[in-house]
Amino acid sequence: MLAGKRILVTGGGTGLGKVMAESYLRHGATVYIWGRRGGVLQDTADELMQAHGGQVIPQPVDIRDPQAIEAAVDEIFSEAPLDGLVNNAAGNFVSRTKDLSHRGFNAIASIVFHGSFYTTLDIGKRWIELGRPGSIISILTTWVWTGSPFVVPSSMSKAGLNSMTQSLAVEWGPHGIRLNAIAPGPFPTEGAWARLNPGTEGREDDQLDPTANPMMRVGKMSELANLALFLMSDGCDYLTGQTIAIDGAQHLANSGSFWRMVSLSDQDWEDMRNMIQQSNAADKAKRTT
Repeated sequence: MLAGKRILVTGGGTGLGKVMAESYLRHGATVYIWGRRGGVLQDTADELMQAHGGQVIPQPVDIRDPQAIEAAVDEIFSEAPLDGLVNNAAGNFVSRTKDLSHRGFNAIASIVFHGSFYTTLDIGKRWIELGRPGSIISILTTWVWTGSPFVVPSSMSKAGLNSMTQSLAVEWGPHGIRLNAIAPGPFPTEGAWARLNPGTEGREDDQLDPTANPMMRVGKMSELANLALFLMSDGCDYLTGQTIAIDGAQHLANSGSFWRMVSLSDQDWEDMRNMIQQSNAADKAKRTT
């Protein structure tokens, strides 16, 4: 389905990004994966190529840095142009908004909002200059429609990318460039859940509680990968400017994923903040080893 295609997946070393990269590889694409941890990217590339053959090229890139993006895309296009981009790199944590610092807000917005736009702009301009079509998928959340308490930096940033998807679908449509987005519901990944649901296992506000979903379950990674594959394929060339929810209708039944947290005490928030800091420290230790 994707034979001969060249696709970049930001945040492609772990979680949803890794799942999508694997699906693209299995269907014939050459896949580039970006992330800040070079060792993780290399391990993922080796694992996927050993399992499926093909070519996965890891590139350590911090998408908060426009110059780093430009250098990495120069390297890719020096061989051949890309055909697709998946804006998947993200960051998030739960916090009462009144407890946020400017640095805390920017830690999320610089990756999700600025980084995704920088990457989209760099690659989109090259496609326009070359007269080539392309497909861009951004991984959002259903918060772009409902908002969500306690994750305001992410909610605001994802809403901005939703607007980017709609706006550039029109502006870049004459150039054959399509932009769509996926808004996943609960697809549990280790890294994200450590920051979004610290210490909530077994409690009624646990986002993994299947009874909170009309379909009585969480999402399967293969289901999200199938949607990402469809949106990247040539079979839907007339589909653009759309954000598609894949969440078992959860956002229609429950407005805002974290609303139950309004009942937490100051001590609960302090305990959760400590858990998030411990998770961040563990991740930082991995990046330096």
